[in-house]
Amino acid sequence: MATLEGGFQLREVQRLEGHTDRVWGLAWNPATGNAGIPLVFASCSGDTTVRIWEQNLSSGLWDCKAVLEETHTRTVRSCAWSPSGKLLASASFDATTAVWENVGGDFECVSTLEGHENEVKSLSWNASGSLLATCGRDKSVWIWEVLPGNEFECVSVLQGHTQDVKMVQWHPTRDVLFSCSYDNNIKVWADEGDSDDWQCVQTLGEPNNGHTSTVWALSFNAKGDKMVTSSDDLTLKIWETDNIRMQSGDGTAPWSHVSTLSGYHDRTIFSVHWSREGIIASGAADDAIRFFVENNESSVDGPSYKLLLKEEKAHDMDINSVQWSPGEKRLLASASDDGTIKIWELVSRS
Repeated sequence: MATLEGGFQLREVQRLEGHTDRVWGLAWNPATGNAGIPLVFASCSGDTTVRIWEQNLSSGLWDCKAVLEETHTRTVRSCAWSPSGKLLASASFDATTAVWENVGGDFECVSTLEGHENEVKSLSWNASGSLLATCGRDKSVWIWEVLPGNEFECVSVLQGHTQDVKMVQWHPTRDVLFSCSYDNNIKVWADEGDSDDWQCVQTLGEPNNGHTSTVWALSFNAKGDKMVTSSDDLTLKIWETDNIRMQSGDGTAPWSHVSTLSGYHDRTIFSVHWSREGIIASGAADDAIRFFVENNESSVDGPSYKLLLKEEKAHDMDINSVQWSPGEKRLLASASDDGTIKIWELVSRS
């Protein structure tokens, strides 16, 4: 049981085994978890497979329903569901992105996207499911347009990072793309017009309170006016934008640093995810998971964040991914180098 802070405790619900190598990424199906629909998530691994896990509504436990294999030939680094939950994309070190469709409970690879020179590290669907972004070790970010018949067309290749791009993430409501890199920076990309002329509209980095080492992950709050980033510099940083400008479609609305959380992990923070109700979870190479919430006490220095709870030995090895579920309960999935996935529930202490 985790250390208690502020009346919460973390309960381990289940430990899932099946992958035969480290588990790199997790993705919850956003169309599941409500109205009697069982929660579903995907996991991807160094064993070249993607596994689909589904919750049993009676027991509340998860079973592996499918193993997607014999498509990728190397590590599958990242996976992501389309907003409708009908398509699943997987990014691999074999330089390809596979797109899978659920057809009557069976997953079929309906498209293979090629173009990156080497390892594809991350991918993300935009809010409407009309665009898919990928990034990789080749320092580039690709934007693909989803066409009828499960066809995909590359509409832009974004060059701006000087090193390996670790993650891409679309803004939750606007067609504005964010990427973070081994070059210590986060870049903001927007389409400046109707000609698919994507441009870098802002770079978040030093000397403006940016990270001082590799940026591994980023996540947005529910409104989309705040972003958290995690880094090899052992910090989490909170960024904020003008929500009115962002919601009006102004992709150039600037982001500014508002808070740094340091001293909570002592090794690289590989993953961070912001829940719908405002709880930030972080997972790191120190095998630990931390939870943070905004401190409601007023401060002249702007928003501040406090530790809600900590789980010291959440896994036996590095934690590569933490992801909140889309369901009603506060469920978190974590993936590790130890080859396992764990499901946790954050509950109020009675």
